[in-house]
Amino acid sequence: MIQPILTFILLSSIMILSRIFFRFEGEWLGDIPARDWGKLRALVILNHTSLFEPLLAGFGNMRLFWLFSRHGVLPVAEKTMRRRIGIVFRFLVRHPIVITRQRDHTWESVLNRIDDQSLVIILPEGRMKRTDGLDAGGRPMTIRGGIADILEPLESGRILMVYSGGLHHIQTPGQSRWPKLFRTVRARLELMDIQDYKAGVLAASEGKNFRRALIKDLTARRDLHCPALEDASLRDG
Repeated sequence: MIQPILTFILLSSIMILSRIFFRFEGEWLGDIPARDWGKLRALVILNHTSLFEPLLAGFGNMRLFWLFSRHGVLPVAEKTMRRRIGIVFRFLVRHPIVITRQRDHTWESVLNRIDDQSLVIILPEGRMKRTDGLDAGGRPMTIRGGIADILEPLESGRILMVYSGGLHHIQTPGQSRWPKLFRTVRARLELMDIQDYKAGVLAASEGKNFRRALIKDLTARRDLHCPALEDASLRDG
């Protein structure tokens, strides 16, 4: 019972400190009321740009953090967990699971941890976008198919999409260790019924392969809904 309490304290502290040192501009999309966390089963963050994305906790509240601390499941890359900031990710949710980014036993560990109460947090791009709009290897940022393994078996509940404006203006991977304070964190957020969302994805693809249809839909949502960075000089060329 110790870790859930530590997780709740950590998330609450991040929320309070982030609201002191940063400005938050959020816009809610869709028909479900904002912050109605009832039945939340999955949280998807699109436009992964920095390991400082726990700052997005500034858009949350205590009820959401209690769900994280009791039922949260978070796949974390082993490379991230080896860094100093890895200790933070170890306590962000109830069940942080180290993965290799391959479809191996570590990914099976994630899927096996999910039950009818779990809240899965995932960044489906699987790696961080640099300031040139590409990943560290110079490849275009794409959505990976692992998220389909998580959503496809879910039969009920809600999904929260977080369309991040990016954090390069606060902390740039490989260029700065500490975040720049008093900047604006921007995001659009959308709560959806999981069954309705999956049905819409399949309908748009005329019932074809769910994994490919989901990747196409999430890519379109990311490109459409993610707000612009505060600093125009750091926007993708």
